[in-house]
Amino acid sequence: MNHVELFAGIGGFRRAMDLISHDLSIPIDTIAFSEIDKTAISTYKANYDTDGEFPMGDIVDFVKNKKWMKQFPKYEILSGGFPCQTFSMMGSQEGFEEERGQMFFRIMDMVNSRHPRYVLLENVKNLKNHDKGNTIAVIKSELENAGYIVKMDVFNSNDFGLPQKRNRVIIFARRKYLGRFDFTSDLVKASFSQMDRSKCSLHFYNSTIDLLDRDVDKKYYLSEKIKPTILSDGSSGFKSKSEIDQIIARPLTATMHKMHRACQDNYYSDLFIQSKGKDKPAERMSKEELAKIAIRKLTPKEAFMIQGFGPDFATKAEEAGVPDGAMYKQAGNAVSVNTIYAVMYYLITKKILS
Repeated sequence: MNHVELFAGIGGFRRAMDLISHDLSIPIDTIAFSEIDKTAISTYKANYDTDGEFPMGDIVDFVKNKKWMKQFPKYEILSGGFPCQTFSMMGSQEGFEEERGQMFFRIMDMVNSRHPRYVLLENVKNLKNHDKGNTIAVIKSELENAGYIVKMDVFNSNDFGLPQKRNRVIIFARRKYLGRFDFTSDLVKASFSQMDRSKCSLHFYNSTIDLLDRDVDKKYYLSEKIKPTILSDGSSGFKSKSEIDQIIARPLTATMHKMHRACQDNYYSDLFIQSKGKDKPAERMSKEELAKIAIRKLTPKEAFMIQGFGPDFATKAEEAGVPDGAMYKQAGNAVSVNTIYAVMYYLITKKILS
């Protein structure tokens, strides 16, 4: 089967496809990807062999070019984590009214051009409730009118061997002539739990302590000046409980390089890391006392690993000249590899995708 990845970022769908293809001996070849962020493309090409693939570049320009669309090779699976900022609770929530929200319709341009057998999409949990449910209704209607049966549910990365509370809507659509099928988060979880992990190429972590390095560069440690702000529970206009040393990480954000408070991003004390999670200073220290101990943010390597990418993923990106700030953004925007692998495992083993 041929696979095309839109809004590819650093290739979360591709990574999952590569691993499931290897583990189940089912050929799934990524023949093209679309991405506009130059640093994300650098990370992508540093980690995947893209030689000989059909060049797409900016999906907006690509779908406008009738010659390119006509020459585009046949493929069976179309995937994409289309821009979510306009649907996110932390974003503008302008949805289809904002330019990035229009990107779903570029997916439909591709769908209507080749009608691949399967479409697999990912977005934020709030997509289901955005505009009182009208946004998701439009998405479902567009795919159904194009000849697909559409199913969707909310998936949490923590259910699939990754220490991160990351809830995302996964949409799976299959051509109507292929028949009806079942697709829910519970069914995928049940299938994944029965999988033989010894024959699986994924990385599994029970908690963040399993992937946090004991020795990292000093640049990742919080300065004495910023620690009180990071640890603060907020101000008069914003109150939230800021906690460090989370066993299961909060959802990684695309703006984590800006260093939000510890109620939004993930920070870890040396005491917690060096004790392998046995010492939790936040349980016995005041905020003032915590501000006096060594606390650091995640490294890009750890951020990628929390999303299911291998330990060498960040190393290859760094060698390609990608700066830390860009890698943080890429990790926050990425789809969790394990979640997509679990979905593919279910679809393949249940003969829904073949």
